[in-house]
Amino acid sequence: MQGTMTERILAAHSGRASVSPGENIWVDVDVLMTHDVCGPGTIGIFKEQFGESAKVWDRDKVVIIPDHYIFTEDPKARRNVDILRAFVAEQGIPWYYDVDSPKYKGVCHVALPEEGHTLPGEVLFGTDSHTCTAGAFGEFATGIGNTDAAFILGTGKLWVKVPPTMRFEFEGKMPDYLMAKDLILQVIGDIGVDGATYRAMEFAGSAVSALNIEERMTLCNMVIEAGGKNGVIAPDDVTLPYIRERIARAGTRADFDIVPDNPDATFVHRKTYDVSKLEPTVAKPHSPGNKATVTEVKGTKLDRAYIGSCTGGKITDFIAAARILKGQTVKVPTFVVPATTEVAKGLWSEKIDGQPLWKIFQDSGCSIGQASCAACLGGPIDTFGRLNEPLVCISTTNRNFPGRMGHKQSQVYLASPLTVAASAITGQITNPRDYVA
Repeated sequence: MQGTMTERILAAHSGRASVSPGENIWVDVDVLMTHDVCGPGTIGIFKEQFGESAKVWDRDKVVIIPDHYIFTEDPKARRNVDILRAFVAEQGIPWYYDVDSPKYKGVCHVALPEEGHTLPGEVLFGTDSHTCTAGAFGEFATGIGNTDAAFILGTGKLWVKVPPTMRFEFEGKMPDYLMAKDLILQVIGDIGVDGATYRAMEFAGSAVSALNIEERMTLCNMVIEAGGKNGVIAPDDVTLPYIRERIARAGTRADFDIVPDNPDATFVHRKTYDVSKLEPTVAKPHSPGNKATVTEVKGTKLDRAYIGSCTGGKITDFIAAARILKGQTVKVPTFVVPATTEVAKGLWSEKIDGQPLWKIFQDSGCSIGQASCAACLGGPIDTFGRLNEPLVCISTTNRNFPGRMGHKQSQVYLASPLTVAASAITGQITNPRDYVA
């Protein structure tokens, strides 16, 4: 067995026995995803280049999910969704999760696996940089621009340069006060926001194997914050039951090829972490690479706390936050926004000591929003949770650039759901170790 996981997946999709980093190859695409922000532009280029009456290469391999600017009266945002609806009707695309309909899902990166569109060994492209989230399922998944997406719509192929692979191994038993968000912030802080530019980031080790699938998604989600091309984790007994249950329920493709881990492959960088020695971590304004331990910034006063997004809006994230918030009262406005409608249902079904998560959040003084990207990308003025003032916020999201969540002078600290919840209680950045039994 030769090559890294990324190299072997790309080789299989290029009809070759093997490929090497730096090679340019034609790759057959299994899934193309787009949403309301980039979808209209992609559709426009597709029609311009292939013709007004052109058909997509395979309607069963196109997934369209409105999720970013949807619960708004902004006319331009609403027009974007109208364009998606018209294209879906014209092309007969079955995998469209329309807002204000029973099929509505929420954030695309969490919705894709929920609906069985992320399969091991496949190639997934999406017009969103956090498409790399799906690497948690053992596939090659990465974000692309509208022009590349339009070309895929017409041909089902893309010209790709094979990335070299960096390997990060996490060993040991995870302390109760740490989450995957702490691990990936540690990595990004160590290598910098350009440390993995056009490289695959592969995650392995006993601590990664012990993570559930949602925590693995968090690791892969933020590889783009280090400049990474894609993240990937080998499928195992955690991955496969999740996938098989989802594809059986959703009726998506059931066949897939597992590409196993190959620790003996050639990596351009390799580092091992002992998770028992890591501390709760934050990224200070205004970069995901501006790393600090919570201890170093403890006491920083906050105006707002936010728990949501593709990075921190999964049911695992809310269970973690609720563990901290149960029986407590928040001191700053705290927003809880589930990534998808399925996660939103989990706020009712999942319980801690017999109490549903939604009740814990409500009793602690949190505001619960509709499933969507919401404030993560700022958005129109009437978007839920948007920072319309120059506030200091601690958030489970993935980016803290100036203006990312709204106001250009806001300061956003990125942290795990545990750290955000603990900080919401005190109104200042607080170590979750103070609240985790």
